[in-house]
Amino acid sequence: MEATPLLVIKKNGTREEFNREKILRGVIRSAEKRPVGMDEITRIVDEVENKVRSLGENEVSSQLVGEYVMGLLADVDEISYIRFASVYRQFKDMSVFLKELQEMMARDRKNKNNGDNKEQTPDDKK
Repeated sequence: MEATPLLVIKKNGTREEFNREKILRGVIRSAEKRPVGMDEITRIVDEVENKVRSLGENEVSSQLVGEYVMGLLADVDEISYIRFASVYRQFKDMSVFLKELQEMMARDRKNKNNGDNKEQTPDDKK
């Protein structure tokens, strides 16, 4: 017996079968010329697919898939995250892009204040 395919509901309402290769291409493109290895990219795609399939639903929104990708990319490389977000969210103007950057910086500050950021900056070493 064949498993029911997982469908992704796109922004325009159409449905297409979940395609991990499409996610892989998007993450590779966003991480181009960045210090993100193929193993890390594959891990991100695997984790997104596992999260989506673990929901146990036959259909998921492309928005949810994109949010999963962005959440994982933000933890790996902020520039790759911004690149992916700029394509995924289709920033219409600079103010929307700036808002996204400010939110990312606020998350980063919060993580540093919570001690989540294990890396020391040169200022921390003084």
